Amino acid sequence: MKKVLLNIEDIFNVPGTVIYNPDNLKKINYVSIDSRNIRANTLFIALKGNRFDGHNFVKDAIKNGAEAIVINKSRLNQFNDIKVPIVTVKDTKLALGDIARIWRKKLHTKVIGITGSSGKTTVKDMLAQMLAEKYKVNKTESNNNNHIGVPLTILNTNEKHQALVAELGTNHFGEIPYTASILSPDYSLITNIGDSHLEFLKNREGVWKEKSFLFEETIRNGGKVFLNFDDPILKAKYLRKGNCISYGFLGRVDVQGKIKSYTEDGKPVIEITYKKKNYEFTLPIYGEQSAKNFLASCAVALEFGMSIAQIKKTVSRIKAPSGRLDVQRYKNFILIDDTYNANPDSTKAAIELVGRIKTFKKKILILGDMLELGKTSIKLHKRLKNVIINSKVDEVYTVGSKMKHLYEKFDQTNLLAIHFTKREFFKSYIKHLNFNDSVILVKGSRSMRMEEFVSEIKNKSMS
Repeated sequence: MKKVLLNIEDIFNVPGTVIYNPDNLKKINYVSIDSRNIRANTLFIALKGNRFDGHNFVKDAIKNGAEAIVINKSRLNQFNDIKVPIVTVKDTKLALGDIARIWRKKLHTKVIGITGSSGKTTVKDMLAQMLAEKYKVNKTESNNNNHIGVPLTILNTNEKHQALVAELGTNHFGEIPYTASILSPDYSLITNIGDSHLEFLKNREGVWKEKSFLFEETIRNGGKVFLNFDDPILKAKYLRKGNCISYGFLGRVDVQGKIKSYTEDGKPVIEITYKKKNYEFTLPIYGEQSAKNFLASCAVALEFGMSIAQIKKTVSRIKAPSGRLDVQRYKNFILIDDTYNANPDSTKAAIELVGRIKTFKKKILILGDMLELGKTSIKLHKRLKNVIINSKVDEVYTVGSKMKHLYEKFDQTNLLAIHFTKREFFKSYIKHLNFNDSVILVKGSRSMRMEEFVSEIKNKSMS
């Protein structure tokens, strides 16, 4: 297959470009923003971030073999002595997106875009693993799902890849329209519309408005969208629009799921009905949300021509992403590390999982603030009370000013609830807690650094 390359005409097509030393410009095979990651025929793009400035590493990139560099035109006078081609632009971040857009048009890879309020990283990883049983697959690494990460993911995809599974994230209006227009997906999936990033997206309508641009871009390209029929907003907004493949646990859908049971330790047993045939899977990961993510992944994989036998081969290899319902078993307790992030839907699902695990008796929650919820924050924190009561939780330890509102709702209950105004106090308190015969959940928004409490619990278990 013909190698994907950028030539001088492509570079001139980047808006606002001026090229110095153009006669020295060879064809570009690779694009990098890291001066340490340079191969032959690499174009180095100098990005300026909050903590670094790629312009300070231009000479390192050239020393390491960069074929050409892209810089902000305001910095040109710093590089008068450079002989390699210099491409100047108004803003190198925008140029990164423009170059990725050109690269995308040269790819023959089938591109799947995934977004949603929760579950998108898990679906991305599950789906990529399924497709890799049959195809050469690239995927978004880590959480590189923003205006920088999406272009880099495209630029790391080449002519050998038959499928790209790309994750798109957002917390402000305008991010999905931008990244989706660069990704130009053939297929897209929105996992759900929930209460995430409400500080900026205002409400679920705002979340839908932002996420929906992924569907719109896909339909514009003549592609297919995968519709979660269980999500009332997705169902209402997109039913009978475009080329849809429906999936869900409720209603009549193209790919039907049913949770038949749970194992003693909370792993779901799921039945999938596809083309009037039933198939059963016992997942190696935990929680109802994992079953939903698995069903979504299967819907795409089946459309891609994967057989049930091929999908079954991948099930045993499925693992929870780090910090996302990562259930770790110890001799006398189970620790659920769900510290990557938190919103009301994912927190509710994690608490319900705790209630479902029967192998250990005591249920303990360690909860940090759910952030970016705007004016609804207090109400959404308080609303967790009923979920906790229904899950028969024994002890709740809260950290953060938002979680204090939840703590105050436990005055008239029998469970043990303690609130900590300072995280250092709770770190010290962990040493005195009895985790024997317990299921422990640690969850909170990313900036709450809840993973530090996970480390403290692990250290305690080894002492």
